[in-house]
Amino acid sequence: MTDDLIVRVEERAGIISLNRPGAIHALNIAMCEGISAALEAWRSDDAIEVVIIDHSEGRGFCAGGDIRLLAESGAGDGRAARDFFRAEYRMNNALFAYAKPIVAFMDGVTMGGGVGLSLPCEYRVATENTRFAMPETGIGLFPDVGGGWYLSRLPGRVGQFLALTGARLDGAECVELGLATHYLPSEHLAEAKQRIAQDPGRIKGILGQLAGKPPEARIVANLDKINRLFASDELEEVMDALGRDESEWAQRELDTLCTKSPLSCKVSLRLLREGATMPFFIDEMRQEFAVASHIVQRHDFIEGVRALIVDKDNRPEWDPPHPDGVTAHMIDTIFAPLPDDEAWTPA
Repeated sequence: MTDDLIVRVEERAGIISLNRPGAIHALNIAMCEGISAALEAWRSDDAIEVVIIDHSEGRGFCAGGDIRLLAESGAGDGRAARDFFRAEYRMNNALFAYAKPIVAFMDGVTMGGGVGLSLPCEYRVATENTRFAMPETGIGLFPDVGGGWYLSRLPGRVGQFLALTGARLDGAECVELGLATHYLPSEHLAEAKQRIAQDPGRIKGILGQLAGKPPEARIVANLDKINRLFASDELEEVMDALGRDESEWAQRELDTLCTKSPLSCKVSLRLLREGATMPFFIDEMRQEFAVASHIVQRHDFIEGVRALIVDKDNRPEWDPPHPDGVTAHMIDTIFAPLPDDEAWTPA
């Protein structure tokens, strides 16, 4: 087991604590495999009645995956990136299909891979520290780890808005949208974990007793604009609608969209459109693995990581640089299924 995880049993709970504080607990392949192994070990253990996922010291729940490693792999043959995604998506699927209740404490930064770690869980606890986002279009990627499934099932066009812009939500907004099931002041988390471990049959009641009233969810004031201006599945039409709207909000979101990879934005819109009709989560994971396998070797992902994570000049040069340069053929190529011997499987 990797030192980047703390896996232990307390009372009647199996507890998995992410333990990479220097990287805001970003996931690597050993962590994904370790989480899967713990879940499998506890699956048939009658002494374990609930699983708790949180983080150890430091800020943030989970900032995502180890993106720098993936970009370095993508610049080569992409094998390491595919190995990571395979392990991560197997972990996501194991969480989604798990028979025992899982409680995720989203206390702090919860982005990318952290979203994929928490959203499959039956109980998802937000706090005043929660900062939730799927910012992948800014690095030439797309909202994976089940993003096509979860975001497409949010009310109205909120999922498309989050996928395209990478907008950050606070804990109150997560509860309002159903991304979190409970809102607890962070000072109550230790008590919540202790009581849940002692009495797993009362999880809902314990969280309800300790829950605080969240502040007003700011996104509510913009839902009508989101639903109207992000109504199309065509990126050019979304940008045109924002451009015609004279509100400060619309112009700010348009400016944000103009910094994102046009290719990634179009991939994201198609992912959500198809994800809404996926019959099973496992089908979503299979498709996302194929998309990820293709996109990590493309220019925009390697360039996006360079600009935002490695050199940090925040000036990526996308290729194509504008939406009208992204053809249907490009998107079809990225969504092409993998050969059977390369395709993702749950185990």
